[in-house]
Amino acid sequence: MTLDNQKTEQVKEISADGSFKRQTNRFTTPFGDGPDELPVEAGRYRLLWTAACPWAHRTVIVRNILGLDQVISLGRVSPMRPRLPHVDWEFSLDENGVDPVLGIKYVSEIYLKTDPSYSGRPTVPVIVDIKKKEAVNNDYFKLTNHLQTAWVPFHKKNAPQLYPKDLRHEIDELNDVIFHDINNGVYKCGFARSQESYENAYDQLFARLDQFEDRLSKQRFLFGDFITDSDIRLYSTLVRFDAAYFAAFRTNRNLIREFPNLWGYVRDLYQTPGFCDTTDFEAIKQHYFLSITIFTDKDEVKILPKGPDESIWNTSHHREKLSTHKDKFLIYKEED
Repeated sequence: MTLDNQKTEQVKEISADGSFKRQTNRFTTPFGDGPDELPVEAGRYRLLWTAACPWAHRTVIVRNILGLDQVISLGRVSPMRPRLPHVDWEFSLDENGVDPVLGIKYVSEIYLKTDPSYSGRPTVPVIVDIKKKEAVNNDYFKLTNHLQTAWVPFHKKNAPQLYPKDLRHEIDELNDVIFHDINNGVYKCGFARSQESYENAYDQLFARLDQFEDRLSKQRFLFGDFITDSDIRLYSTLVRFDAAYFAAFRTNRNLIREFPNLWGYVRDLYQTPGFCDTTDFEAIKQHYFLSITIFTDKDEVKILPKGPDESIWNTSHHREKLSTHKDKFLIYKEED
């Protein structure tokens, strides 16, 4: 992948009006037992992620909550982009800078081995077939749903229902809103290349946050008493908001701490196993303030913010008053 190719790919993600249009996913084959699906097998796959990335983070949260950490291994790349003529992720956190299972230094190696003509940004999360050493799925929008459905045979005993059948249609509809206006909404602000596109994205983002602030004034989680896939998707943006997006992406109308219900809600999630133990504020800040690579000046002096104080994430939230259940997770056996 050459520098000229990378610049071309960056331009493709910016529309004529200056708005950011995220590239499509390259590897989208679903998991399942059909002839054109990826086989569900323990020990066959490796999930590549970085703690900085919200799309990868939510996948790891689901993996851990469901107990799939026992059957899908994890490879972690640095939140800092390598100094290369193209955008990439590197395994500099591992000994000798090489992933111990795949034997690669950069995520792009897997993308190009799988598809030599690939010219987009190599992204995480990506599931790699360890046997073939090829990328098989980087569909961050559906990946958590695959883990919640096709991978049921490997869920831990009494695993929670994050994607219950009776709510899937509603969850899918809400996930679409969360993605376009909030998850990707902050990027539309941060990567906008015209004042108009930035302000449109900014207004839409905060209009949605206001709606969720109201929704969460009446119930503990997005669908009531129990955590669902939608909560995990919203969390991945909210937990990064004050530490990164507010300043780095100019989403500065309000801090999440200034929304009483959203602030209590995101702390409630943070204080839940699977969330706090996968949240790395240092990695988040390093990536967004020191290492974002799209349209940055390589000679720009970059400063890592000292705050915010992480201890505030463990303060009381009192969200349990909105629920009649002590447990945050819905656990039951669905009929086939």
